[in-house]
Amino acid sequence: MEKIEQAIEQAIAFKGKRKFQQKVDLAVNFERVDFKKPENRPLIEIELPHAPSNFKVAVFADGSPAVEAKKYADLVIGGSEIQNYVTDKKKQKELLKYQLLSTPQLMTVVGKQLGQVLGSKGKLPKPIPPTVDLKSFIEKSRKTIFLRSKGKYLPVLHCIIGNENMSKEEITENASAVLDVLRKRYGETTITSVYVKLTMGKAFKA
Repeated sequence: MEKIEQAIEQAIAFKGKRKFQQKVDLAVNFERVDFKKPENRPLIEIELPHAPSNFKVAVFADGSPAVEAKKYADLVIGGSEIQNYVTDKKKQKELLKYQLLSTPQLMTVVGKQLGQVLGSKGKLPKPIPPTVDLKSFIEKSRKTIFLRSKGKYLPVLHCIIGNENMSKEEITENASAVLDVLRKRYGETTITSVYVKLTMGKAFKA
């Protein structure tokens, strides 16, 4: 992890002055992995050791789960409110900024009414298990990222692993968690190069 840590140090050192908090991105290049084949396309959920950004969480829920969710989530949407998002593109755009969760009772409703909008962006809500501790489940979602191949299915994956205000050690641990998962999925020798960069910064090879 020494090379990763050095790349993170370099990326942060050249962050410059921005009026917003920049994210730290990880890019991983592969060989001998054809993402054009459906069986190779990643859709990987990874819980990072540290929340990489200020991820907001929205929960679709009614009744007592909604009351509980309001204690911990940033937004709670009841079943009767879902229709408000169907025709309002501004609301849809805002919704895509959240990590989405839903009680089992509302998953079907969300799927029918917003499935096309959310599904095309890979943002369908994750179901909340009936007996789960909601506080822990919501906090876990704040630390969770999803790896997907996009566009022309090039042999490269990008993901967020932190922000410029996090410690070097926290970002390194997050990067290590991502690479560990990718090595197990595709094999150590398929990874040809790894780069780290800030949102508006230069990419540094690890």
